[in-house]
Amino acid sequence: MPSITKPLIPAVRRERNALGLTIRDYEGPMSTLCAGCGHDSTTAALVQALWQSNLEPHRVVKLSGIGCSSKTPTYFLRSAHGFNSVHGRMAPIATGANAANRDLLYLGISGDGDALSIGLGHLCHAVRRNVRMVYLIENNGVYGLTKGQFSPTADLGSLSHRGEHNLVPPIDPMLLGLSLGATFLARGFSGDKAHLVPILEAALAHRGFALVDVISPCVQFNNHAASTKSYAATRAHELHVTDLAVPHAPVTATIPTEGAVDVPMPGGGSVRLRALPADYDPTDRRSVSAFLHEHAGRGEVPTGLLFLDESVPDMHERSGSSRVPLNQLAFDELCPGADALDALQAAYR
Repeated sequence: MPSITKPLIPAVRRERNALGLTIRDYEGPMSTLCAGCGHDSTTAALVQALWQSNLEPHRVVKLSGIGCSSKTPTYFLRSAHGFNSVHGRMAPIATGANAANRDLLYLGISGDGDALSIGLGHLCHAVRRNVRMVYLIENNGVYGLTKGQFSPTADLGSLSHRGEHNLVPPIDPMLLGLSLGATFLARGFSGDKAHLVPILEAALAHRGFALVDVISPCVQFNNHAASTKSYAATRAHELHVTDLAVPHAPVTATIPTEGAVDVPMPGGGSVRLRALPADYDPTDRRSVSAFLHEHAGRGEVPTGLLFLDESVPDMHERSGSSRVPLNQLAFDELCPGADALDALQAAYR
């Protein structure tokens, strides 16, 4: 819509990356999400990460499903390719596109309902195949687009904005990813851009399936006092994350090697900071699983790069597919004729 399109003429001279592009070249139109939505903060972090990674916008494919989160791709990389699929089907669409053209970077934005409810089976198989893409879950614990029902990540016993109790235990996408053999698992908080940007940069550089869970509070339906996905709850229980709420004098603190420290915020409340243990190994799947279970029992949210394995072959390496994108192959290579089909069928007899 012309009324919300950002002007392209900059008011001030802006820094350029290695491609000669400014950060405005990685933006899209203005958001129509609720003011204060955590998804918009995630968008800002994505724009920064893409710009700093020197990625060519036209080499990126943005994909989404249905939900508030699925509107996010509209608000960044106006020059990229894009596909808004049906509810829960973003992962197979991304898999098919990746199979046809491995030279593009696939960036999928999903929500906790879109990914872990109707789309759960598709997500699992994309993880198993190690499709080279970034799969970002904007996680707020509710179906915000349909007025606040509990999503699969809503914590057991939490209250909705209507005062209803959640009676079903949640799905933790990080533990799910570990059980499926994921090669990149990370979690961030939309309210801490400085911490989220490097997580996204690492995900963009990963050579397989990068699953990023972003705690992204819903200010309309899941930001009340009893919510465990609110801004206040996340700030009070998050590990080793700082958050700048409003312009103010710098907040400083010394994080101890052992234990935690509560740092008062100028706007009220506090952030609980905890350093990762010195022996934390993000390449040991079993120890990462134990770490997540331990801190979940304390009501804490571990954030950062939780697991990484660059040794696993991706979907193309496993299948021995064409190194040339299908749209660049000659007709006789795509359609080798009846003799080649007969030979293929004979191999299975």
